Amino acid sequence: MTFKALIVEKNEDGATTASVQQIEENRLPEGDVTVAVEYSTVNYKDGLCLTTGGGLVRAYPHVPGIDFAGTVETSSDPRYKPGDKVVLTGWRVGETHWGGYAQKARVKADWLVPLADGLTTRQAMAIGTAGFTAMLAILALEDHGLKPEQGEVLVTGAGGGVGSVATAVLAKLGYKVAVVTGRPETEPYLRDLGAARIVPRAELAETVKRPLETETWAGCIDAVGGAMLARVLGQMRYGASVAAVGLAGGAALPATVIPFILRGVNLLGIDSVMRPYADRVRVWQRLAADLPKHKLEAMIEPATLADLPRLGAAILKGQVKGRIVVDVNA
Repeated sequence: MTFKALIVEKNEDGATTASVQQIEENRLPEGDVTVAVEYSTVNYKDGLCLTTGGGLVRAYPHVPGIDFAGTVETSSDPRYKPGDKVVLTGWRVGETHWGGYAQKARVKADWLVPLADGLTTRQAMAIGTAGFTAMLAILALEDHGLKPEQGEVLVTGAGGGVGSVATAVLAKLGYKVAVVTGRPETEPYLRDLGAARIVPRAELAETVKRPLETETWAGCIDAVGGAMLARVLGQMRYGASVAAVGLAGGAALPATVIPFILRGVNLLGIDSVMRPYADRVRVWQRLAADLPKHKLEAMIEPATLADLPRLGAAILKGQVKGRIVVDVNA
């Protein structure tokens, strides 16, 4: 049997090409569970794997796609049986292991979670790693005491996938959400998701010499890093927390320890790749309960396997708004 897959190949000069091909099922990697993939999505890592590889891909030819959702076809693990709906995010699938940009995937059972009640496979991929990460960040802030009555919560990089989901969930939970964006054309979209205030990127992009500024934010989900994260740390309220999820603005952190030792600010690192099973189930259950489905629909840009080379390049340039949902069978 053959099935469609997006194959990335590297030539002798080191250049990569991506094309949709029909391949044999016996080319799938080893694993406990074979899944008939229904939907995938596009994240920043996918953009890297679709183009240069970004140091993530170890061997070619390769099938990217760090997320997928679908139906179990076969399983040698008793936790899953044919017909079960499942979701995969992380575990370096789509990087070192063939991923979801295909009609079939074969993976370890430990990497899967059951599809949460109340979600379809399409909705799960509208959420994907980006939304999964956003909810991890929200749970971390809640676990460190954040409550809606404490004040504004800032979301940086709000037009992207993490920021979009974070904004919608926080607004539904009753938080007053301020969002940072460098794309003025996204303001109506962000307002529709629940943003109460729009903060132009330029207001936070410039570093200042003062390690502390006026206490402004009760919490923050930061997808930018770099100078913006350093600036935000100096604006956090006493005892507040920042959940750091990304580095769109750079990996360096030109900050001081002053916010930590004078205001008790917490910097919480959020990793979505290696999260244990129990954490994953908790996150998906909260997403099913707390993410407004109609707002999720407003985030979606539909795509096919053939669209992925273009979309991979676009996400690396910051040109993707919201969430791309890839119908691998279209």
